Amino acid sequence: MDITNSAPPIDEADEKKIRELVARTQEAQIDPDVLPALHTTDLVIINIVGRRLFGRESFVSAMTEAISSPLKDIRTVLEVDDIRFATPDVAIVSLTKTIHDERSEAEGSSELPSAGAMTYVMTRKGDDWRIALAQTTPIR
Repeated sequence: MDITNSAPPIDEADEKKIRELVARTQEAQIDPDVLPALHTTDLVIINIVGRRLFGRESFVSAMTEAISSPLKDIRTVLEVDDIRFATPDVAIVSLTKTIHDERSEAEGSSELPSAGAMTYVMTRKGDDWRIALAQTTPIR
């Protein structure tokens, strides 16, 4: 059985929607009312320092805590490197995350890498795509 060509072809409309979703996540990165809604309710997130979150409620809680701390001064830029469809309703999106840490040295700005290899697993429900998994590995 040849599995090398088993992935569905890339649909340009879906690719456009996925790229738009990535752009919206970047725009909403410090908005706890918008960013979590771009994810599935049962999402899994592993951030760049290895913290793992399960579910949208834990994401909202962690995000609310972060934006009320010096972590609010960290901004990220996402660049889509590759999109692959595992099935017509599941996409694996490889990204490069560039981190701009604007915290002062006293707030711990030196502890984060400046870049990460990020992976989104996105799922489609109807015409909408949502992020089911977001995982970032530091690039040193």
